[in-house]
Amino acid sequence: MHITGPHSSALLRRASRSTTTRLHSSLSNKSPPPSSSPSPSPSPSPVASQFRSHTAASAAFRSVRSRWSHGVDWKSPASLSSQIRTTASPVLDRFHRNLATIASENAFSGILTGLPKPGGGEFGKFYSLPALNDPRIDKLPYSIRILLESAIRNCDNFQVTKEDVEKIIDWEKTAPKQVEIPFKPARVLLQDFTGVPAVVDLACMRDAINNLGGDSDKINPLVPVDLVVDHSVQVDVTRSENAVKANMELEFQRNKERFAFLKWGSKAFQNMLVVPPGSGIVHQVNLEYLGRVVFNTDGMLYPDSVVGTDSHTTMIDGLGVAGWGVGGIEAEAAMLGQPMSMVLPGVVGFKLSGKLRDGVTATDLVLTVTQMLRKHGVVGKFVEFHGDGVGKISLADRATIANMSPEYGATMGFFPVDHVTLQYLKLTGRSDDTVAMIEAYLRANNMFVDYNEPQQERVYSSYLELNLSEVEPCISGPKRPHDRVPLKEMKADWHSCLDSKVGFKGFEVPKEAQDKVAKFDFHGHLAELRHGSVVIAAITSCTNTSNPSVMLGAGLVAKKACELGLQVKPWVKTSLAPGSGVVTKYLLQSGLQKYLNEQGFNIVGYGCTTCIGNSGDLDESVASAIADNDIIASAVLSGNRNFEGRVHTLTRANYLASPPLVVAYALAGTVDIDFEKEPIGVGKDGNNVYFRDIWPSSEEIAEAVQSSVLPEMFKSTYKSVTEGNPMWNDLIVPESKLYSWDSNSTYIHKPPYFENMTMDPPGAHGVKDAYCLLNFGDSITTDHISPAGSIHKDSPAAKFLLDRGVDRKDFNSYGSRRGNDEIMARGTFANIRIVNKLLKGEVGPKTVHIPTGEELSVFDAASRYKAAGQDTIVLAGAEYGSGSSRDWAAKGPMLLGVKAVIAKSFERIHRSNLVGMGIIPLCFKSGEDADTLKLTGHERYTIDLPNNINEIRPGQDVTVRTDSGKSFTCTARFDTEVELAYFNHGGILPYVIRQLAAQK
Repeated sequence: MHITGPHSSALLRRASRSTTTRLHSSLSNKSPPPSSSPSPSPSPSPVASQFRSHTAASAAFRSVRSRWSHGVDWKSPASLSSQIRTTASPVLDRFHRNLATIASENAFSGILTGLPKPGGGEFGKFYSLPALNDPRIDKLPYSIRILLESAIRNCDNFQVTKEDVEKIIDWEKTAPKQVEIPFKPARVLLQDFTGVPAVVDLACMRDAINNLGGDSDKINPLVPVDLVVDHSVQVDVTRSENAVKANMELEFQRNKERFAFLKWGSKAFQNMLVVPPGSGIVHQVNLEYLGRVVFNTDGMLYPDSVVGTDSHTTMIDGLGVAGWGVGGIEAEAAMLGQPMSMVLPGVVGFKLSGKLRDGVTATDLVLTVTQMLRKHGVVGKFVEFHGDGVGKISLADRATIANMSPEYGATMGFFPVDHVTLQYLKLTGRSDDTVAMIEAYLRANNMFVDYNEPQQERVYSSYLELNLSEVEPCISGPKRPHDRVPLKEMKADWHSCLDSKVGFKGFEVPKEAQDKVAKFDFHGHLAELRHGSVVIAAITSCTNTSNPSVMLGAGLVAKKACELGLQVKPWVKTSLAPGSGVVTKYLLQSGLQKYLNEQGFNIVGYGCTTCIGNSGDLDESVASAIADNDIIASAVLSGNRNFEGRVHTLTRANYLASPPLVVAYALAGTVDIDFEKEPIGVGKDGNNVYFRDIWPSSEEIAEAVQSSVLPEMFKSTYKSVTEGNPMWNDLIVPESKLYSWDSNSTYIHKPPYFENMTMDPPGAHGVKDAYCLLNFGDSITTDHISPAGSIHKDSPAAKFLLDRGVDRKDFNSYGSRRGNDEIMARGTFANIRIVNKLLKGEVGPKTVHIPTGEELSVFDAASRYKAAGQDTIVLAGAEYGSGSSRDWAAKGPMLLGVKAVIAKSFERIHRSNLVGMGIIPLCFKSGEDADTLKLTGHERYTIDLPNNINEIRPGQDVTVRTDSGKSFTCTARFDTEVELAYFNHGGILPYVIRQLAAQK
């Protein structure tokens, strides 16, 4: 393991004391408010200019190593100096001389303290926050203390300076100023959909560094990387005792090649753990097994922290571990020793009081919290939960709330460690010694909350409060997770959706068509569907399957329904996909799995299924009834995302609900029902059965949890988690460090990112006479942009596969083919529900080729532009790129030739990913957008950016001119100096390769 290094922005802070107010790395408003608008900055200093243009100088900085970095020795300034390639620069000559003055030890070594064990000896050393004796620290939110500890531990006055530490200590005053800080997460978390392209990129980077004359061994993760294979299983077989085995066999048939590639990666790269298919969902495995809470690395104690290539990495926040989602591009850089540059976030203090009422679930709570926080506005911020109510909700409930941080827009939804956390750690099989060490460290470093003691008042950026007793049963939908609907209002809301214009809360079904009945034959049985009929009912997703109370609650609903004689209709596609094998153990222990089976909720696999679009095909008779009669069919799932087109192409109404409500709606067969007044069905005694007849009490659920969820279940499940299964173990992979690419593979393909790459950066660039590829409105999500779900039979990706001899039944999903750039480029902007203004109201994955006026697929139009040497841009509204953190939402447009995106606002991760792929993100000024500027998308666009990177500042104004004579001003959303460095190099990965190749 030969790599590490400071973030380039850190170097700039050391090299030049000029200040640049940082912009929001988030869903900022159309133009930053006065307090966050970029101040006019002095021209970059000579050192900054040299930094951007001299790869060799940066390379030297990359070799600084911190003691704590997993066994990598810290190198002295003298050894660093010998590694710098000399250049004819007086600035760099001065840098050579100044290397000798760099501190050889941590600037805060004086507070390095031993943590004694109760019986003698010590657990290890730690950097003590109380030893700083600074009263400001006592008022800091716990989440900010984690950032502070990291900065102190890594403070060498080079990568991280005392000034950075002071910024964090003075958080109350500095956070509103949007200051930038460096952060090094303790580890990186991947799932296979995002993990495969990450490993593909690493393998490709090894080839690239070889071609540049460097050492391929320099491409290795420096921090622990955990990759859980959980996104490939599909719900092909349901309602069968054999479903798990059958679906896994199909999973391996479809994914054998990519699974073998991941297995190769686990052997070829150091510090990488791969958890095989069939083990569970990444975030539940992280919660129950991978989460350390406190690291002890070679006697150095420090808080666990993690960034993951899945936006729901935030689930670990419920365990008191700071974690959030980043793009695959950022994660790869973090793996390779790049500290993250982040804006010091504001923290919303969310006080919980009271107690949940009987019959109210954690899902009801999280949907309520999501709606409140979405309304409050928390994008780019941390949310920290506090108050007496926190101590009254279980760890699993906390994890459910933390899981949906992306849905309410926060970077984190954080619960500090307390006694409930320690109890959960013991329940899930962590040793007594480990838990004792965790508690001792966190107490000693003022990071532990004890609700039995008086609470120190902490300062927050803003405040919210919720009395838990006010939470009521609810679901969310039909198209967005934050559109909460109280259960008692669901019937009225559904009819309002039928009436309302097409939109997030509307389908615009004519009155005369609202009572339409589609009758059809279902395998010899007369069946019928109406608007609102439930055709998919899925207990799925880490959000809820990690929570024993709602899972056992679902079992109790099924039991009561069976006893009363109710039965789910056979044409409803039912499924149960637990997040770990522990769920199966306690459902069997409780005796409730047999009742779930009787209602069709047989276990179908262990992984993400319906929630990410892996719902499998509907029965042909059901699909035809929906399509032929234009039925607004429904899916009800216990997931966290319900964007249109995500769950299934034929379910236009998708509702998020707790697992017991999923069972209840499956029994009812429709969302068009008032559970308080209308019966769910008729029991075996001929009497009506109502919702209240099948709904378990909180006491019943608590008893089931107490008697059925046992520590031994977690220990036995995870004891063999890395041993895999026979299908995984039978995969034979080569031992080579360089991957042997197969040009005929439709799963793994060498991407073109580094073709013809040289050591010289390509430099900054504007855009000249570009055509508009797509013209969007608001809320274009990464689900719209990035290839996701099934591959439509008429899509360019389908044609590509058919031309290569792949049968339609073997198409698999886009997610499973993320390792092949040729397929992913064809699937970019291929969402069937995408609305492109160039099509004047037509919905679908097409656009207009402006020079000819032809209506083409997006890929075909982009290919024509590229063949003609013509640049393209994308116009968009607010919240562009919201949703899951998908690297292909940035990689795909880059491969299509998109040079810039001009939007009202961007989602935090997506904006960063665009920069990481060399695409220019521009924001319209406040009050302006494509409509107010009367832009049709038929113009040609020129973006006036200097060709010299030293003439560009973060957040500066940029003029955009059109061939129609209009011009307007935008804000360039390069938010930090390091992002400008990435842009200068053509993206983050070429930047890293050049740095590593220059090292000697």
